[in-house]
Amino acid sequence: MEDKEGVEKKVLREGNGTDFPKKSDRVTIEYTGYLYDPSRSDIDYKGTQFDSSVDRGDFITQIGVGKVIRGWDEGVLNMSLGEKSTLLISSGYGYGKRGFPGHIPANSRLVFDVELKAINDKKV
Repeated sequence: MEDKEGVEKKVLREGNGTDFPKKSDRVTIEYTGYLYDPSRSDIDYKGTQFDSSVDRGDFITQIGVGKVIRGWDEGVLNMSLGEKSTLLISSGYGYGKRGFPGHIPANSRLVFDVELKAINDKKV
């Protein structure tokens, strides 16, 4: 995965290839977020874990309309129902210069494992 602005996606498990979310759809996802670690190419650059929905329950949000970081808005729109992917997100598509105090340093690249479990009322 290269060091460029935007979102790069590595598919871990294919989705149905038919159903893709559209802007303003409500999506249900399971995710785990990591700080990018350039020394960990063996595990898709996953460094320190900073957040996960796995133990809290699915995360439901409107997608493509700015309610989440830009990297999710763009990355999840390119996933099909049931897909699990790793998203490598540049700082500008993540939390940028402000970071997320106490969790994500300023200008951090991020890595997310994301599974798209539902689009609106359609589930896997």
